[in-house]
Amino acid sequence: MTYPTRRGLGDTMGTGGKRGAHARPTSAVRLRIERLTREVAKFGAVGGAGLLVNLITFNLVRHTTDLQVVRASVIATVVAIVSNYIGFRYFTYRDRDKSGRTKELTLFVLFSAVGLVIENGILFAATYGLGFDSPLASNVFKFVGIGIATLFRFWSYRTWVFRVAPAHDPVTDAESFLENPSPYLKEEDRPTQGFRQVQRVR
Repeated sequence: MTYPTRRGLGDTMGTGGKRGAHARPTSAVRLRIERLTREVAKFGAVGGAGLLVNLITFNLVRHTTDLQVVRASVIATVVAIVSNYIGFRYFTYRDRDKSGRTKELTLFVLFSAVGLVIENGILFAATYGLGFDSPLASNVFKFVGIGIATLFRFWSYRTWVFRVAPAHDPVTDAESFLENPSPYLKEEDRPTQGFRQVQRVR
């Protein structure tokens, strides 16, 4: 039975140490790509549900009322916008800043209106400009309009509407905690009034 020599042990430990030292942390670019991939997947899931809501409402309104094709499309787009906001706010961008809800809703309505014009403008041009007014053609150009408008919505929503929450400065947070720890603690862990008075005397 042979035993490893000190040199052999040193070589083994040295190899492991070198491997640990050469283990590269995940790069910032890779993290951003992974984060963007997850965001696109979540956005696509909500957008896919909104697409179904949009097309189902469009065909339902068109076949049950006497409204013109573009008006029926506008109604369907508005219904899908409401559905999409719920999905984006509470699923895709649930971790984004929630402090300015009024501003968020205002910007969402504004950019959604631009997307509505893009989506239904394409359908309008195809129907009244090119004469494609059959049910199949209307659905095809409705789908194309949704696709182009979705690209605009993805850029505008992630850039202006659902913004990343501002990062907190650890030093500032630590100083705030030392000055007044109560907001950071549970009710049962908060210092009593007597303890605060003793602390001020000291």
